[in-house]
Amino acid sequence: MLMTKTLLFLSVFIAGFASAQEDLLKDIDTIQTKTPDMEQPAFKALQIVTGQSTKLPAKNEWYMVVAHRFGDISKGFKDFFGLDNASTKLGGIYGITDGISVSLSRETNLKTFEGAIKYRLIKQSENFPVDLVGYHVMAVNTDLSKDNYPDLRFGDRLSYLTQALISRRFNDKFSLQLTPSYVHKNLYEPAIEDKNQFLAGMGGRYKISKRISLNAEYFVNFDNHSFYKNPLSLGMDIETGGHVFQLLFTNSQLNSDIGYLTNASGKWEKGQIFFGFNLYRVF
Repeated sequence: MLMTKTLLFLSVFIAGFASAQEDLLKDIDTIQTKTPDMEQPAFKALQIVTGQSTKLPAKNEWYMVVAHRFGDISKGFKDFFGLDNASTKLGGIYGITDGISVSLSRETNLKTFEGAIKYRLIKQSENFPVDLVGYHVMAVNTDLSKDNYPDLRFGDRLSYLTQALISRRFNDKFSLQLTPSYVHKNLYEPAIEDKNQFLAGMGGRYKISKRISLNAEYFVNFDNHSFYKNPLSLGMDIETGGHVFQLLFTNSQLNSDIGYLTNASGKWEKGQIFFGFNLYRVF
């Protein structure tokens, strides 16, 4: 009952905040576009919720990323609905060309650094039905200690992610994306996960007003072990001119791409949910 009331309160608060943002920005929106509908990006943000979308920065654009995940809200007032246990990711993204970007980020949880490259292979148009984007990540877990792993080598800290991002913008309101993924970890716990993991993801965006959309994504991990859960996330995009602000609920507290996909620990049915946000600022 307490969890239901909490989620209801947060939902009302978010809806009110979004409505306020809509009113405040109504008179200052100067963005004009003559781009045909099918040639506009399927997603407004670089992430659907936590997983990557097919959107890329424009050439010479800099993005600053601040992503925050609070703790498990099911613990209630004991941890102040998760506010006592937060994880933060800071990062930067640069558009080398209109179709290639690179990024570097660092997350407090597991002290993980991630470097990534994202590139467009095919753009949706009248002649082709989908956007096709490649995404590759190399992560370094700097939290690992030789006290726990006496034979630890630098290579053991590394893990890798390869994704194909396949999206289609069906109309001005609705976009959908499929995300087949492969993760390789040099150091892993055989009892709870595999060295090589294959996942299939689906995510979507539905626009409910000029600057607000509701988003959702779900990944199925075909790893034979069941210690970690499949990540399921719900979010809201709020466009505010110079940046996109994303509010979200998820069962995976980690912000890093690989951590999010392979280390989700919460159970939605038990209220083990993490509230958070992503903030992108364009320069």
